[in-house]
Amino acid sequence: MQLTGKTAVVTGAASGIGRATAHALAQAGAYVLLGDIAEAAGRAAADDIRAQGGKADFIRLDVTDLDSIAVFRAEAYRQSPHVDIVANVAGWGRIQPFLENTPDFWRKVVDLNLMGPIAVTHAFLGGMIERGEGGKIVTVASDAGRVGSLGETVYSGAKGGAIAFTKSLARETARHRINVNCVCPGPTATPLLAAVPQKHQEAFVKATPMRRLAQPSEIADAVLFFSTDQSSFVTGQVLSVSGGLTLAG
Repeated sequence: MQLTGKTAVVTGAASGIGRATAHALAQAGAYVLLGDIAEAAGRAAADDIRAQGGKADFIRLDVTDLDSIAVFRAEAYRQSPHVDIVANVAGWGRIQPFLENTPDFWRKVVDLNLMGPIAVTHAFLGGMIERGEGGKIVTVASDAGRVGSLGETVYSGAKGGAIAFTKSLARETARHRINVNCVCPGPTATPLLAAVPQKHQEAFVKATPMRRLAQPSEIADAVLFFSTDQSSFVTGQVLSVSGGLTLAG
């Protein structure tokens, strides 16, 4: 799968699935613009890609801040005349009973997991259409958005919204040869999951037929597939990468 000559934007690229996605796209030949609120880690991730012979730069990005997105967009187009791939990976959640949630918690979850991908996609879609050479938009949602997840009710709602957004936008952009797809990870060995109590991590492993957590690189491989011409006739689809945890269609 080759992406030579393509420019990709990856949000949440400082760690976890976002960092693995940035590496995967760069290894396939793309010039990758890494966006994240964690500046030191984001710059280190870009440095690591360059040390391995890839092409990458870091631009600070807060996907919950429209001004930050506007600055990120302007800088991205300063670095490259076109953006061909948008990978919306930034997200956040915490296991907590719904009745213990606060309105501030709701807003943070929805802003990061739904409104962020919407706003970043909106920032780059017009340029893709105007250029007229197609494009790829891939959003990392979650199987929680497909089947629900105990203790992640608002998170599940936000990720379900991201899935519905993907399907609807895919219909709207198909005539422009812009593919819009969604990857839904199951429990994955990321810094976010590492913050979850050990008993919950063990329960995730026990419930997964493959009896392990996903590695970030395995989720990144699915994003890579949706970013290449190998998926040129695939749009509006949701790919679960969960080790069999969620077998619903």
